[in-house]
Amino acid sequence: MKSIAAWLLVGLGLALIAPAQAEVARFEILERGPAFGGASFGTVGIYERITARATVAVDPADRRNAVIADLDQAPRNAQGRVEAVADVFILRPADPSRGNGAVLVEAPNRGRELMLHLFTEVIAAKGPPATTSEAAGNGFLFREGYTLAWIGWQADIASQPGASEPGRLALRAPVLAGVTGPVRDEVVFDHLKSPAVTALPWPVADARSVKVTVRAGWEAARQSPAGLSWRLLEDGRLEITRPPGFDAGAIYEITYTGKDPGVVGLGFAALRDVASFLRHETGTANPLAGQVRRSHLFGVSQSGRYVRDYLYLGFNEDMAGRRVFDGMMPHIAGGRRLYGNSRFAQPGRAPRYPHDIAWPADAFPFSYADSTDPVSGVQDGLMRRCRASGTCPKVMQTDTENEYWLAHASLVVTDPAGRDLALPDDVRAYMISGTPHFSRPGAEMRKSEACTLPLNPLHAGAPMRALLSALDGWVRGDALPPASRTPSRAHGSLVAPDKAVPVVPGLGYSGLHVPAAKVDSGGVSGAELPRELGRYAVLVPLANADGMAVAGVRMPAVEVPRATYTGWNPRAEGFGAGALCPLLGGMLPLAATRAERERTGDPRPSLEERYPTPEAYADAVRQAALWLIEERLLLAADAEAIIERATKGR
Repeated sequence: MKSIAAWLLVGLGLALIAPAQAEVARFEILERGPAFGGASFGTVGIYERITARATVAVDPADRRNAVIADLDQAPRNAQGRVEAVADVFILRPADPSRGNGAVLVEAPNRGRELMLHLFTEVIAAKGPPATTSEAAGNGFLFREGYTLAWIGWQADIASQPGASEPGRLALRAPVLAGVTGPVRDEVVFDHLKSPAVTALPWPVADARSVKVTVRAGWEAARQSPAGLSWRLLEDGRLEITRPPGFDAGAIYEITYTGKDPGVVGLGFAALRDVASFLRHETGTANPLAGQVRRSHLFGVSQSGRYVRDYLYLGFNEDMAGRRVFDGMMPHIAGGRRLYGNSRFAQPGRAPRYPHDIAWPADAFPFSYADSTDPVSGVQDGLMRRCRASGTCPKVMQTDTENEYWLAHASLVVTDPAGRDLALPDDVRAYMISGTPHFSRPGAEMRKSEACTLPLNPLHAGAPMRALLSALDGWVRGDALPPASRTPSRAHGSLVAPDKAVPVVPGLGYSGLHVPAAKVDSGGVSGAELPRELGRYAVLVPLANADGMAVAGVRMPAVEVPRATYTGWNPRAEGFGAGALCPLLGGMLPLAATRAERERTGDPRPSLEERYPTPEAYADAVRQAALWLIEERLLLAADAEAIIERATKGR
């Protein structure tokens, strides 16, 4: 085993040039050393951490790059290529022969890693990434022998005040200096402080062009009332003095003339080229040379939408015509893609109730199977380009229940008219029932003043570990993965929102959901604001008498409940009531006794009626966990932990 001093000597000053014909022109290792304080993981042993920087040189004339917005206008190097620099972070087995041969690449979410929180349940890493044993969490990915890589793709981070923080993995892309154009932004403050400050997505070309309006919700008229004013700060942020008469959930829409947009779409080519380099490059410049037998792309929320768009835009074909990723796992992306390949793009922007639904992230096509847009008549699907090039991966889309209410995930499994749509054989879709958008491991029930229900703390780590194992086995050719687990029209478990949830006192559901619209983006000044051209059918999961979804991957906490867990949570009075809290789910504990529930008119059977003894509860949890193991939706180790907690009454 190498000493820490030896590791540091290896890493200092190492900057290697990739072969001239490669799309990665330069791969510089900035630091390398032992990960997790030298902790060892089963038969795999210790891990190495590598911090690097990759310079990509993209050919604007190549048909595979033609889809990148403004690439033809970007400055070029002496060879006529457009350069960008991506941050790279790698965790790999120090002895690669002990690894499993799979590299799991995460597209960072706003420059941050999230897969360790999900798969290894890291609660809080201390110090720099992966330097302490606590940063390994439960160690799942490392005991399994995965090589992990994060590749910076988001080029707008550096343009946003406060967004380019230390440790965030970004892409430094060329800027179209002197280019101006319309920019639109929205903010919901969820507080009543005034003045309030927000960061603008792109630099302002002319302070006189800035205009701000306010409205109570996305369907309300824009207003410019007395008392509303704003001031552009020197660091590119905007200070807004808020008018009386609007609550904490009001929408402030900002339009202005922006300048110096980055070529944000280069983020697709950069991740493609760096991932292909790590997989295929055999020279000494590649720290993973000869170690990768299969490769998977993973993304959470914003970066899950990135994964869907990466596939749709054809970037899974590298510059040698090879498939870059064998498997893809977009997580909590719903039916959305990315507002990431246009001038003045905003990759982090997607409609969040009560924001306007008119944003490009919600564009047709929504599903991997081909369907027809009833508004435009266009037929399309997310896999059209990879089918044409023979580079389609195995796809496993995983969503929490939240995405069905707030990100129209039903359109992944239905056509735009709301009819069941059969997924291709190389695609699976799963809804993890009763879960919010993203809950940190170890979360507990708590209140938020903006939401009516206590916040749902359920974490999706256990089923996600089982599904990742199934995806890797599918790619290896060991076995087909579990059948898709989503609500459907055919089974009666995917329904209109106003028919989804029974009346349960305290839940307060009234058919709320985020709709999906066909939009003419137009401009952003005067009468050229985006306008709706039509709407797509959005359906939601049918709930049982407890108020919980009947379909999907139902974990023991949902199958053997002590509370009702929902993927939605209505906004409270004073915070835009009549809409849903973005990204959050709710929970409503069950009554302890029959007498208690009868006093409150709660139709849900109480805990004592469901589980007469602690042993009855533990046995029900055991049966639910064993069934999930049989269905390959839960790993044995996770089932044992769940059963042990139930036996101890937790």
